[in-house]
Amino acid sequence: PALLAALRKAAKDADVEFRVNGGWRSRAYQDGLRTAAVSRYGSEEAAARWVATPGKSAHVSGDAVDIGPAEAQAWLSEHGAEYGLCQIYANEPWHYELRPEAVVHGCPPMYPDPSHDPRLRE
Repeated sequence: PALLAALRKAAKDADVEFRVNGGWRSRAYQDGLRTAAVSRYGSEEAAARWVATPGKSAHVSGDAVDIGPAEAQAWLSEHGAEYGLCQIYANEPWHYELRPEAVVHGCPPMYPDPSHDPRLRE
């Protein structure tokens, strides 16, 4: 609910249209994405740069949203911290998570990709 409220407020204030391309995912759906990523990238290690396991995904827990188009991503990159919305991974400009402390302190430094995020390590 807090992520949705922050996203709605940001979208209302933005001068660009936001499109939610992905939000909450079931464990089964996330598992399918991970399996497809392993197939596409050739290994679990390579897939981890793009898709978290179902047990660690912020999408499965309801704590992440994927935003488009590029104009909305650029707007959030510049203004998202004001709403507690932060890009977490440098390689995923569409992936935003709620970080309420960002309203005061700014967004934390980005991880290069999900494989560097200590929250996602098994």
